[in-house]
Amino acid sequence: MSIYLNPTNENFKMAINDYIYVDKTNIIKKLNAMIDKRNRYICISRPRRFGKTMVAEMLCAYYAKGNKSKNLFKKFNIYNDRNFEKYLNKYDVVHLNIQNFISKNNNMDALLNDITNKIKRDLLYDYNCSKELKTYNQLDEILDYVYSNFEECKGFIFIIDEWDAIFRVDKMQKEQDQKKYLDFLRLILKDRTYVKLAYMTGILPIKKYGSHSALNMFEENSMIDSETYGEYFGFTKSEVKNISKKSKLDLKEIEKWYDGYFVGNKKTIFNPKSVTEAIIKQSIGNYWARTETFESLKIYIDMDYNGLKTRIIDLLMGKSILINTNSFQNDMKTFNNSDDVLTLLVHLGYLTYDKNTQSVKIPNYEVRQEFEVAIKNDDRKELVKAIKLSDEVLKATINMDKVKLAKLIDEIHIHSTDLKHYNSEESLSNVIKLAYYTSIDNYSCFYELESGKGYADMVFIPKKAIKKNPAFIVELKYDKDTKIGLAQIVEKNYADMLRLYKDNLLLVSINYDKKNKLHECEIVKY
Repeated sequence: MSIYLNPTNENFKMAINDYIYVDKTNIIKKLNAMIDKRNRYICISRPRRFGKTMVAEMLCAYYAKGNKSKNLFKKFNIYNDRNFEKYLNKYDVVHLNIQNFISKNNNMDALLNDITNKIKRDLLYDYNCSKELKTYNQLDEILDYVYSNFEECKGFIFIIDEWDAIFRVDKMQKEQDQKKYLDFLRLILKDRTYVKLAYMTGILPIKKYGSHSALNMFEENSMIDSETYGEYFGFTKSEVKNISKKSKLDLKEIEKWYDGYFVGNKKTIFNPKSVTEAIIKQSIGNYWARTETFESLKIYIDMDYNGLKTRIIDLLMGKSILINTNSFQNDMKTFNNSDDVLTLLVHLGYLTYDKNTQSVKIPNYEVRQEFEVAIKNDDRKELVKAIKLSDEVLKATINMDKVKLAKLIDEIHIHSTDLKHYNSEESLSNVIKLAYYTSIDNYSCFYELESGKGYADMVFIPKKAIKKNPAFIVELKYDKDTKIGLAQIVEKNYADMLRLYKDNLLLVSINYDKKNKLHECEIVKY
């Protein structure tokens, strides 16, 4: 048994012996249905820590010749499938982790030669055909020769992990090298009869050039369109409910921290790595790894493509925002607008995409903390200070201290807005969102909410755990009068949808005086 050809089942064996292992073997049934068919090419893209490598190791254990894996699968779902033994350990599996080849090679030519030589070496060893393959240097020719001339070769299954690492590593960013890599994959995989199944995983979808995929024979399943394979990369609610029995942790808290990634039909999955860590350590907290993507997040937050900063503030306030994912070129360098940046953040796991509404939001409390950490580690200390002041803003509102509230909002405006945009209405909206930023821990926040005879600018409803807090409606005015804002709330009956809070409801009017660059506030009980 070799290293890159038909690896052992040892990694899968260790995985199922872990303290927590969730059965994902039903994906094998889906993949078996594709073997030796035209649609035998599948590419899965998911963020780090979503179980891609574990599934790849499971597939190696199941398909690779030389393994005797029947007993390993005995207690899992796939064992009872009628085709379980038909494909079990029947194929030559080529297993590649592209990240490993990048770390050993400094340029693309060396990397592709390394892959070719390693697979050729393993084939020579397993098939004892050094003389026959002596004249072949192209990998497609080598694979074709073995398949055509050795009866015991039933074909090859390719399992390629971190396939997209080329597009995420600085030393591999030359476009001609990336195209060379894609040409190499196309040459050895597309329309080759020796390929019985090709399964690739990575973080990014397949690189686009213009509007076309560079490897168009693959069926892609990403965080944008994850319905088909969604349940196999992440924990479902029922799975988390089952494994949480091993702990004393509250299921609702686990859900708040780690759930929220849409996988189609309004279903969501939990971050599997974080759930596992929390249960093993018996402590709910932030287990998001500090990877290259964390460093990237700080850079992306600071970009200003078509008002990206404004949209990030909306996301931090718990809002869902519409995006168009079609122009994203599936790399970490090419951005044409803010939608492209937000689409990348979906693929990195910092946002989740709802296909039904074509909108994104921050999925859970753990990821929201990552945004906060990224902002607090940002060079813009003023923005950090503005967010820190938001705790005091909420207190001032609840205490009906209109003077203090106005002074706090003045300070936040100064710290969060540059002079060029200081007097704009959009700036005022962002300032108020920042002012009430920390309220989302205790309140459900709504913007432009339809109620009564119009749309309330902002509505804050206390969460069930803290019913004692008042609900409040905020009306924003620009260069007018706070009394006009209060009158509008009453006249248009914005409080209509908050009838349950009629005995504990505040009406808040905030006006920005453009001439004096100051805010005025009024707070009254309903």
